[in-house]
Amino acid sequence: MFDELEKINAKPKPFEFYTAAELWTDEHTSAQMLQFHLNESLDLSSRNHAFINRSVEWIISRFNIGPDKSVADFGCGPGLYTTRLAKTGADVTGIDFSPRSIEYAKTTAAEQNLHITYINQNYLEFETDKRFDLIIMIFCDFCALSPQQRTLLLNKYRTFLKPGGVLLMDVHSLNIFNEKEESATYELNQLNGFWSADKYYGFVNSFKGTSKNSNSTMPMPRFYPVTVVPGFCFPHF
Repeated sequence: MFDELEKINAKPKPFEFYTAAELWTDEHTSAQMLQFHLNESLDLSSRNHAFINRSVEWIISRFNIGPDKSVADFGCGPGLYTTRLAKTGADVTGIDFSPRSIEYAKTTAAEQNLHITYINQNYLEFETDKRFDLIIMIFCDFCALSPQQRTLLLNKYRTFLKPGGVLLMDVHSLNIFNEKEESATYELNQLNGFWSADKYYGFVNSFKGTSKNSNSTMPMPRFYPVTVVPGFCFPHF
């Protein structure tokens, strides 16, 4: 048990773990993520809906989004931005890793008689011959990627954008980073059962690490749920 606890609390290398598949495609956690997406008042899986409405109004105005424009949303989730943008008549494409979120987005589009192309795929693997006037990547997805993944994605964006096209991303500011402190906490059924339908302890460690290629530092949150069974513990990597 002690060895497991030491392993849980060990400081990882920057970007050592990439667990998108486990988070977005797992039957339980994907359902939890969708609930957080759709909660209009929370800033967890998505911005709160009042903020999204203001953001979309700005995007439409700033980039003149309408019937003659094509837009791609990388990490579109359940279509919170794509649905709103498609109402302008724009040609909208959404790419997301979560089958559950994509199905919800498709259902919403059908109910509102909106033509939106949805693709269930890891956006790091996405390829298309289509070209876009605007590509968006919202809610700091870019910050969770390794330097190699960021380079890969930026090269894709360069290819996918039309001449004069625009890339719009939101990222964490240096102020957010500077305010972040290293911490280690654990809690029974952390995040109200987000990680498992069974009883578990959730260990949450936040580290600040130094980039290999620079003197800068970066936050490295790590979530480590452990299923609780009398006399045993089963880590989920």
